[in-house]
Amino acid sequence: MRGRAMRTLENALARWGFHRIAGVDEVGRGCLAGPVTAAAVILDPARHIPGLADSKMLTAAERERLHDLITRRALAWSVASLDPGDIDTLNIHHASLEAMRRAVMALAPLPGLVLVDAFRIPGLRMAQRGVAQGDRRCSAIAAASIVAKVVRDREMCRLHAEDPRYGYDRHKGYATAEHLAALAAHGYSPVHRRSFRPAALFGAPSVPPPAATPAHVSLPPA
Repeated sequence: MRGRAMRTLENALARWGFHRIAGVDEVGRGCLAGPVTAAAVILDPARHIPGLADSKMLTAAERERLHDLITRRALAWSVASLDPGDIDTLNIHHASLEAMRRAVMALAPLPGLVLVDAFRIPGLRMAQRGVAQGDRRCSAIAAASIVAKVVRDREMCRLHAEDPRYGYDRHKGYATAEHLAALAAHGYSPVHRRSFRPAALFGAPSVPPPAATPAHVSLPPA
């Protein structure tokens, strides 16, 4: 498979003495509705899972198949979500980090090292390393991205069954034209993030013009 994630980094870290290496990733940062969901996975080096890749590069059917393999073969895995109320309180960046922290700390056994897709997670009790484009480079992070995506997609389908007006089963809460049209027609639902105000509906925020410099003030040379 083109774009397949590798174990190169995990193998190198194992040679340095790190064992039980977890990958962690989140999904749902840019959505207008639904939770932000994070997964943490410790893969078993003895139980290979072929086809691991960034979840965004896989079809829904491939993600479902790999999710089931990962959750059966991994040494440990966990998922944590923060709901729209938490996101509005914390902001999406801090809510994403908190979801990742909770997912890691729910692993049993706990990892000796955590590989994170791009970020560092505050409050972890173990070593961690941020990896740029980690979901494309590290198999443990790719596995976490797949588990998080499948779990969150299933939740969005459940929310669609409760309230089909918004089409959550199709766009999963992202700001598609269909979703924006439903928002314009029906307003926010209880699972929408009130702190997310798409410019397509509310207009771009106005920026006040800079204050004029009084004529009598001398400015320093540039």
